[in-house]
Amino acid sequence: MKATAAILVESKKPLVLEEIEMPALTFGQVLVKVLCTGICGAQINEIDAVKGPDKFLPHLLGHEATAEVLAVGPCVKSVAPGNRVVMHWRKGAGIDAPAPKYASRLGPINAGWVTTFNETAVISENRVTKVPVDFDPESGALMGCAVTTAFGVLNNNAHLKIGESIAIFGAGGVGLNIVQGAAMVSANPIIAIDLFDNKLELAAKLGATHCINAARVDPEPEVLKIVGAAGVDVAVENTGNVKVIEKAYRVTGARGRTILVGVPPKGQQASIYTLPLHFEKILKGSHGGDCRPEFDIPNYVRLCQTGKLDLKPLVGKRYQFEKINEAIDDMRAGRVAGRCLVHMKQ
Repeated sequence: MKATAAILVESKKPLVLEEIEMPALTFGQVLVKVLCTGICGAQINEIDAVKGPDKFLPHLLGHEATAEVLAVGPCVKSVAPGNRVVMHWRKGAGIDAPAPKYASRLGPINAGWVTTFNETAVISENRVTKVPVDFDPESGALMGCAVTTAFGVLNNNAHLKIGESIAIFGAGGVGLNIVQGAAMVSANPIIAIDLFDNKLELAAKLGATHCINAARVDPEPEVLKIVGAAGVDVAVENTGNVKVIEKAYRVTGARGRTILVGVPPKGQQASIYTLPLHFEKILKGSHGGDCRPEFDIPNYVRLCQTGKLDLKPLVGKRYQFEKINEAIDDMRAGRVAGRCLVHMKQ
């Protein structure tokens, strides 16, 4: 079986659309037809090689999508052909299977345990979670990373409580979901900070009580004007910019929690005053919100089904698969508020 894939052939260059050949399934692998995929900032970082030279080129990308199961390899028990699944990068239930390698006109194409920038994909069983067959594929794609990371940050890392204050640095896909999640648990105030007005306007619709455009004003004194000199209970940093990390830490109160979602480029270091960490202040990094997909995704599906969680406003713009490089460019330039979603040919 052949399928079209968007392949990273050279760092800092557009993806190349090329046919790949599906390998035979081995133990713990699942063959899926991708319906739609989101584009996360992690893929932009991979394309731009922010962690250094990419030793896996050429390779596939993508880690959040909705798909249909076409076939399963030996020993797979959690999904079956015909199931609809969310594809995610965090390990879930099932076998941690070997990563596939695809044949192509360009030669062998490397892939991880999950890739979503290809019409058909071979995925490790523990990177897919079954959802109802009629569940909205766009909402499902968002649950592969943006929603699960954001809600995990709030529930598992920040432990945000009713009435606590929160400042969210970066209102992209994860940041906007943090805004919505903070509103669901009645945090106050909810301060969204970004460089783009379109993202801040969407943040306000999702529950932000205050919005700060960091392209026009320094957000550090502005946050303290809102909450007072004591600082916020929780600050979440999504950008990976070391100067922003420092600001997020400084506006966090003496008993507050600074949670780092964004990762700086290799070699860049933030400078902080560590004494408060010896008392009650907390600074910690988040690994996908420490979510457990096999439990968290079904919970969030139920919230969507009962109308308590609406992910539709998070879809900023839709693209056909052949326009995936346009979607990547739009996301990199901040032209789209919310997630860029790419739909495969059906």
